[in-house]
Amino acid sequence: MQIQFFDDPEKAPKSREDVRLNDLGLYVYPDGRRVAVGFNLTPFLEKPCIEVRVVNDRGEPAGWLNVIETIEANFSLTMHLRDKEPTDLYQVTATVYYQTPETERLDVHQVVKQMDMTKPGEQ
Repeated sequence: MQIQFFDDPEKAPKSREDVRLNDLGLYVYPDGRRVAVGFNLTPFLEKPCIEVRVVNDRGEPAGWLNVIETIEANFSLTMHLRDKEPTDLYQVTATVYYQTPETERLDVHQVVKQMDMTKPGEQ
């Protein structure tokens, strides 16, 4: 006999190797120095970590965000860009990973997006 706890198998929590970042939403604030980053993860059994790195058009670091063991699959955070000379285009890289003090980091999924600061709003 098989008992199903979820009507939709896609909504069942996944093991760490199957956790994915389904969507990475970006919202550029009108000031051009802040970005809301929205995360939509697959349901998970073990709490994943997420690292977000932002580099400007010259390849210089502009921002970095690290979420340690999130308990939510859908949430957003605001990043402040800190590069001294802003550019119009940025590259955002989000990596889902697992790591404990006893284990090495295991990257399970990565999403890369381009962000245009000349176009405030959702991207």
